[in-house]
Amino acid sequence: MAHFPNTKGFTDTLRPIRMECDILDLELEGGVPTQLSGTFHRVHPDAQFPPRFENDQFFNGDGMITLFRFRNGKIDLKQRYAQTDKFKVERKAGKSLFGMYRNPLTDDDSVKGMIRGTANTTPIVHAGKLFALKEDSPPLIMHPLTLETEGYSNFGGRMQNQTFSGHPKIDPITGNMCNFGYAAKGLLTRDVSYMEISPAGELLFETFFEVPYYCMMHDFGLTQDYAVFHIVPCTGNWERLKAGKPHFGFDTSLPVYLGVLPRHGTAKDIRWFKAPKTIFASHVMNAYNEGTKIYFDIPEAEGNCFPFFPDINDAPFDAKAARPFLKRWVVDMASKKDEFESITQLTTMIDEFPRIDERYMGLPYRHGWMLVMDPDKPFEGPGARASGFRMNNIGHIDIATGKTDAWYCGPQSIIQEPQFIPRHKGSGEGDGYIIALVDNLVTNYSDLCIFDALRLPEGPIGRAKLPFRMRSGLHGTWADESKLPKQ
Repeated sequence: MAHFPNTKGFTDTLRPIRMECDILDLELEGGVPTQLSGTFHRVHPDAQFPPRFENDQFFNGDGMITLFRFRNGKIDLKQRYAQTDKFKVERKAGKSLFGMYRNPLTDDDSVKGMIRGTANTTPIVHAGKLFALKEDSPPLIMHPLTLETEGYSNFGGRMQNQTFSGHPKIDPITGNMCNFGYAAKGLLTRDVSYMEISPAGELLFETFFEVPYYCMMHDFGLTQDYAVFHIVPCTGNWERLKAGKPHFGFDTSLPVYLGVLPRHGTAKDIRWFKAPKTIFASHVMNAYNEGTKIYFDIPEAEGNCFPFFPDINDAPFDAKAARPFLKRWVVDMASKKDEFESITQLTTMIDEFPRIDERYMGLPYRHGWMLVMDPDKPFEGPGARASGFRMNNIGHIDIATGKTDAWYCGPQSIIQEPQFIPRHKGSGEGDGYIIALVDNLVTNYSDLCIFDALRLPEGPIGRAKLPFRMRSGLHGTWADESKLPKQ
C-alpha cells in the first residue's frame, strides 16, 4: 500500500499527483491568439512510488512531462512520465529502489551503478527531439509530440561527460544548443565540460576544465564569444553522503567565482574572477559581451535561498536574507585583475526564475520577466514553493529604462515559471506573449494563463482551465511549429 511521508516535500502544495493523462481541447476563458502554433513543454518532479527515506527531497521525484499543444486557437494537454532507467526498473519492482537525492550510497544493491537521473528539470526541443534533462545524468531523448521515451543519449559516443545540465541555451545566431555538465568524470568531481550541439543534433566539440571547488552548477550564461559559469558554495562531499545529510550544503566560508571560457577556447583560456563577498545565486536571466567586457544578469541573495540544502554549520535558515534581487555582474577579460568590475542592482522586486525573449539569448537585450514575491500582498493558501517563496506576481523589467510592472495572481494562488513567445517571427523584442501556470491552492485547480508580454498589469487575455492542480514544476520551454517533427 502506497503511503507518502507526512513531510513538507510530500504534503499540501507538494502532494504527489502521479497522473498521466490526455485532455483534448482544454476549456478556455477568453481566447488563444490563433497565430500561436507550437508546443509548451514543462516538467515537475512526481515520485511514482513513496520514497525509501521519509526526509527525501522534492527534487528527487520522477520527471512528469506536460505537453501543451497550441493549434488553431485551441490547446490540448498530454502528460507522461519520462521513462528513465530508474523509472523503468522501479516500475517493474513496484517500489522505490533508488535512495536519497544524489546519494548512491542509499540505493538498493540491485540498482548499484545504474544512471540515477530523473529527467525532472527541463524539457527542451532541439533537432526534432525532446531532451528531458536533469543535471546529474545524460540527456533523455523523447518524442516531442507523443512523449514516448527513446532513452539516454551520449551523441553517438562523442560526449565524454557523464552529465548534461538542465539549462542549455540555443544560440539564436548559429542555432547550436550550448550546454555544460558538471561532475563530468564522476560524482563530486571538479570536472566540467562545455559543449555545443548543431541544429541537426551533432555534438560539435566538448571542452573540459576544472572548477575551483565542487558545487551545484545549476545554470550558466552564454554570450556570443564566451560561456560564463558562476561558482556559488552550495557544496557537497562524501562525508555528507555517508552521514545521510542532504547532498548539498551552503558554505559561507568559500568565495564566489565567475569563470569565463572562450566558446572555442581550451581550459588554459578560462579566467576566474572573484566576487567581493559570498552570496547565493542560481538562475541566469541573460549574459552578453561587448568586446572583452562581459555582462551577466542574475538574481542574487545575501544568504542561502534553499532551506532544503541547509548551512553546513547548521546555521538557521534566514528567510529574509534568502530573498533574491536581479543584479548585473560585470567583468573584463582585458583586465589584469581577477576582480569584478562592478555589481549593480537592477530592481527592488524579490524575483527568481528569470526569462527573456530567447531570440536575444547571449545578445544585448532590453526586456526580462520573472516570478516575483510580494510579501505585502495577502495570501490565503496552505503553502508555497519548495523554497518557501510565495511567488504571487509575474514581473517585467525594461532594463533600458529601469521601469518595472507586474501582475498579481490573487490571495489564493502562486505562479509557476513564465515563458515568452514572440507574437510572430519578425516581431520586435518583447512583442509577444507570456504564458504561465497559475495554481489556485484553495480550489486545487490550475490555469495556463496567456498575457500580452508588455501589458502584464492588464491580466490574462486567455486562460486554459485544467480540471486539476498541477504540481509545482521547475522549468519549461516553447517550441515553434517549425521546430517540431511532422505528424
